[in-house]
Amino acid sequence: MPLSEHEQKMLEQLEKQLHEEDPKFADSMGADALKTFSTKHIVLGVLGVIAGILVLLIGVSIQNIFVGVLGFLLMGGSVYYGTLRRPGRRLRAGSSKRTGGGFLRKLEAQWEERRRDEG
Repeated sequence: MPLSEHEQKMLEQLEKQLHEEDPKFADSMGADALKTFSTKHIVLGVLGVIAGILVLLIGVSIQNIFVGVLGFLLMGGSVYYGTLRRPGRRLRAGSSKRTGGGFLRKLEAQWEERRRDEG
């Protein structure tokens, strides 16, 4: 169920107060906090893990501990690289991505139009 206008205004006021009191915490808890993973990093990380597995298997098959450990380290480094976060964009206290017509806002507008058409 969508929020009423009063509830949306209250939520925006709370967000603004949070940004004013503790901007660092507010940025870490913002809507874009989960969207800071880079697709490039994830893809390269997955490819690195696959390459690490292959090197590890080659090291086991030729019975060379050094090559096996190198493959394991390659896998670990690739997982680390794949999960790196890119620096998030800082939002001003008065601005929000939702005001630009985000996905959920569009869905809510379509839902409201559908309800008006039916009723």
